[in-house]
Amino acid sequence: MERKKILIILILILLFILLAFTIYFYTSTGNSNGSSNGKIGVVVTVGPQEEFVKRVGGDRVNVTVMVPPGADPHTYEPLPSQMKQVQDAQIYFQVGSGIEFELTWMDKLTSMNSQMKVVNSSAGIQLIPNTAEAEEGSDPHVWVSPRNAKIMVENIYQALVQEDPQNKDYYTKNRDEYLKELDDLDKNITQTMSGKNNTKIMVYHPAWAYFCKDYNLQQVAIEQAGKEPTPQNIAFLVDTARNESIKVIFVSPEFSTSNAQVIANEIGGKVVVVDPLSRDYLENMKNVAEAFAAT
Repeated sequence: MERKKILIILILILLFILLAFTIYFYTSTGNSNGSSNGKIGVVVTVGPQEEFVKRVGGDRVNVTVMVPPGADPHTYEPLPSQMKQVQDAQIYFQVGSGIEFELTWMDKLTSMNSQMKVVNSSAGIQLIPNTAEAEEGSDPHVWVSPRNAKIMVENIYQALVQEDPQNKDYYTKNRDEYLKELDDLDKNITQTMSGKNNTKIMVYHPAWAYFCKDYNLQQVAIEQAGKEPTPQNIAFLVDTARNESIKVIFVSPEFSTSNAQVIANEIGGKVVVVDPLSRDYLENMKNVAEAFAAT
């Protein structure tokens, strides 16, 4: 009888040790977004940043995008599953240019993970002030310029090297290859837009100022300071389109096409979708340039 009690006690002790070891192993290794698989857990705000990080970080990073395809960065609220990814991340690459999602959520996100490094992807980029009278600050859509994208990629590279210096050569090789592709994209767009100096493009949401600055275009926005146009605004835009021989109204996937379609109908034109938030950055920007050049 005494031997049976001792055996039961030993079994309970072994079970306790096994449970304690299991808990320790799980908490010390983290989850799949972090270092449990030897990769750096990275969070970014918008889709184009995902390509930038993946092209530099390669198989050394796991990337979570906070604002998914088709969502509006001005209004999007992150899901609990995304919050969990933030809790386990090593680096958050901000756009850093005043994008609404970050203005609303960054304090909350950083408070959830005090160990997470926050890197401003836009450091070194000259921001363009917002032109709408009711909207302060700068235009946040810095990534739509391939020239700005190169600066963002360099900032990402520096942060990854600092986090994981033993793999510097790997990151350097990846960065150099991707910067070459961005140079080629810039040259391709410059050629595509040749002969289009000061051409006006009409867009619903003013997301293309940095692209227009680089390639000598002018954007005419339907939406101003996040507000839909009044009937008077629409009448003015119709007159502008007629005077400038504009036949295409460009919209982003996350916005309604209704007001753009009203103007297009009035001028005998059409509505074309161009996406500033695509995760396939290189191909998308080439397609955007071709769409603008075709007007």
